[in-house]
Amino acid sequence: MRLRNVPGAREEMIANKFVINEPAENKGRWRDVFGNDNPLHIEIGTGKGRFITELAKQNPDINYIGIEKFSSVLIRAVEKQEELELPNLYFLRFDAEDIEEIFEKDEVDRIYLNFSDPWPKDRHAKRRLTSRRFLARYKNFLKQSGYVAFKTDNKSLFDFSLEEIENAGWILSDVTYDLHNSPYNEGNIMTEYEERFSEMGNPICRLVARY
Repeated sequence: MRLRNVPGAREEMIANKFVINEPAENKGRWRDVFGNDNPLHIEIGTGKGRFITELAKQNPDINYIGIEKFSSVLIRAVEKQEELELPNLYFLRFDAEDIEEIFEKDEVDRIYLNFSDPWPKDRHAKRRLTSRRFLARYKNFLKQSGYVAFKTDNKSLFDFSLEEIENAGWILSDVTYDLHNSPYNEGNIMTEYEERFSEMGNPICRLVARY
């Protein structure tokens, strides 16, 4: 997917009060950023923010952080938050490759991965957010009582993820190749991509993984 450049997006990310620009400084103390001890849920690859913004609206007793590395995409999520000013939602313009630098052990209660880049070439498999390499990273800051929830319309990526999760010794649950026609669809919040792909007739795959 080719990203459209949005003039001034990077500068806006630096100046906006809902974007944390030095997240590593808050490692181990995100509760201080939010001013409470509520559970912390994160979305890696938050895109334009529809999913995590709706979650934050519905669950004021949970803190949310949306992580996106592209300013030209994240600015749309930030614009939504500027209108709503939800006290339990912040954003990071950050590359997930360095995710361990910003969260301490047992600091995160849940991780959402929605329609992540499939990195289709085999040599790039380690870059996939459901690879064993990333699962090992998540284990360093995800509470044992927490989990990773993953959605995609890419069946090849989903099959790869199932295999990687099992090989990593994690436990799978709520696995479906057709989310919208499954029992797991109750309470599902659609992302922008999910709505688009569903309208095209693409079934949505979903899984939950615990270690």
